Amino acid sequence: MKNILFPLLLLLFVILSIPVETSAQKPGDPVYTSEFGVQMYTYRNIIDEQGIEATLDIIQENGITLIEGGPSGGASLQEFKSMLDERGLRLASMGADYNKLVENPEQIAKDAKALGAEYVMIAWIPHTVGSFNFVNASQAVEDFNKAGKVLAEHGITLKYHYHGYEIIPHKEGTLLDYMMENTNPDYVSFQMDVYWIQFGGGNPEHLLQEYSDRWVSFHLKDMEKGTLKDHTGLSDNNTNVVLGTGEIDFSGIIKAANDLGISLFFLEDESDRLLEQIPESIAYLKSLTY
Repeated sequence: MKNILFPLLLLLFVILSIPVETSAQKPGDPVYTSEFGVQMYTYRNIIDEQGIEATLDIIQENGITLIEGGPSGGASLQEFKSMLDERGLRLASMGADYNKLVENPEQIAKDAKALGAEYVMIAWIPHTVGSFNFVNASQAVEDFNKAGKVLAEHGITLKYHYHGYEIIPHKEGTLLDYMMENTNPDYVSFQMDVYWIQFGGGNPEHLLQEYSDRWVSFHLKDMEKGTLKDHTGLSDNNTNVVLGTGEIDFSGIIKAANDLGISLFFLEDESDRLLEQIPESIAYLKSLTY
């Protein structure tokens, strides 16, 4: 009996020692599997030159189906929504001005619902450029919690788009940490602009993991290698380069986002080369594999 038992135990040990594939992805699978979205600010100059409808045609031709922004080029909410519907485009996230959100969150919520948006995005907290401080951050926390509650009552999620100027020391962490820890997760979420996080001295992948339950979307924007960084949240627009040609690790960031179930990505390119660079950036994202 002992002569039979020992080989069986050895076989069981070998079977249990075989590595188990824990990931659904296989080598060669695409990294980027989400819809392609774009932040409308990318096309601000094209809208001025060619009009909103021609601009939306360009967006559609690039295979983009998601929009972040709002009516522009003189179009009303209803006109803009009709233009999107005619082209099979969906506005998932509506941009809003901080002061208007504070003054009338009910109206912001109504506008977002009229456009079919799931999110309202705030991209900038009023402050003296280069001098973001605790007073600014604490006021924003209070304002976001109040407005976010109103939006949530309408089924809309408020998200703040970090701009990098928040990554300055505060107690044992940064003002970014303070805002994460003091905003109500039931009412306030966050958008990671990987360019601005890196520009402010942060690490996108590290912050994604540290606050894994707070991020809901991304701005995908690459940074020219050697770009000088500071805490202004402002830089030369032409340091925006084709994704994959700058200094940001998009493959690692998107893989981490996939693991967390985040699937809302908006391309943003503020350069004057956007018409050439956006298609190249989309091709790059399509080329990424595990």
